[in-house]
Amino acid sequence: MKNYKAILGLFSTLWLLTFTPPTMHSQDKSAGTVQVHLVATNEAQHGDQVPTLQQGDVKVKQGKSLLKVNQLIPAKGDNAALQLFILIDDTLDTGVGNNLNDIRDFIKAQASTTMIAVGYMSNAAVQVTQNFTADHDLAAKALRLPRGSLSTMDSPYLSLISLVKGWPQQNVRREVLMVADGIDRLRGALPARPIGQPMTPRSGRVPVGSPLLGPDYGSVYHSMPTMSPDVNSASEISQRYNVIVYSLYAVGVGRAARSSWDLQLGLSGLTKLADETGGDSFSLGTSSLVSFKPYLDRMQKIFDNQYYVVFQAAPGKKDGLQRVNLATEVPNSEIASADNVWVPAGK
Repeated sequence: MKNYKAILGLFSTLWLLTFTPPTMHSQDKSAGTVQVHLVATNEAQHGDQVPTLQQGDVKVKQGKSLLKVNQLIPAKGDNAALQLFILIDDTLDTGVGNNLNDIRDFIKAQASTTMIAVGYMSNAAVQVTQNFTADHDLAAKALRLPRGSLSTMDSPYLSLISLVKGWPQQNVRREVLMVADGIDRLRGALPARPIGQPMTPRSGRVPVGSPLLGPDYGSVYHSMPTMSPDVNSASEISQRYNVIVYSLYAVGVGRAARSSWDLQLGLSGLTKLADETGGDSFSLGTSSLVSFKPYLDRMQKIFDNQYYVVFQAAPGKKDGLQRVNLATEVPNSEIASADNVWVPAGK
């Protein structure tokens, strides 16, 4: 199988948005701001009818400052291009094969403007079974059963980081569907604390400065003491490159998959990653899903109600992610987007 790096250089024929890269990241020297963008989803608070947003309906705040929104562009028509990467964890139990037909049907139902790639996560990397293609039948055929076995470096978050860092940037929607249990089997051990140091929140026990409530045994191994630190890294890198992440929960194999603590941490990691990047996490707790179809239908509705929000942000001294908040006052609407936007430094 080809490594994820094989996708480099395959995007020259992709559909481009009507706005160009200089428009997306242009410097407004007179106002001291820089133009950036996010992909946002409008969701119905109640019922199935999602209102259509118009220019002026979305407000963007950076801290306490209300930012100027230049454009609100529906991801439809000439701007409907989407790159969707389907990532399946090779540590999943092979019982998930019963749900693969749901994913195949979902792939085949995608619009002609959607390019799809398929890959499997193992050894902290992605093994690509199908590079990006507009041939949805070909992409559907690339799905196979996960191996249902462990490798030496099983981390869905490092695999995602590996993918995103090797994904050529384009002015199109870039979204990932991860089918995984979220357990970071590589990072499953962090010392509770160094000898003589106060326990920290990272140890999963008590806050910094709290008194020791038992004997001091020094730096001790604990399995999965807290959520994997690679969740934060995967979230930040995905936001840096405007990649939205979704997850479908499926049960994995091995000892960790029999631990209710590890299962909950894995689900929490997937949920955190999806929420912070503007995506969604689909699960029934840590139970196996009978069918993926209802959740894939929800994901399709998300794709059908996305917008490019182009706005002016206040740059810092260095390039970096900055916290922004998108909202609307349109009745029965709620905006979902990444928590942060990448803002180039001011000149």
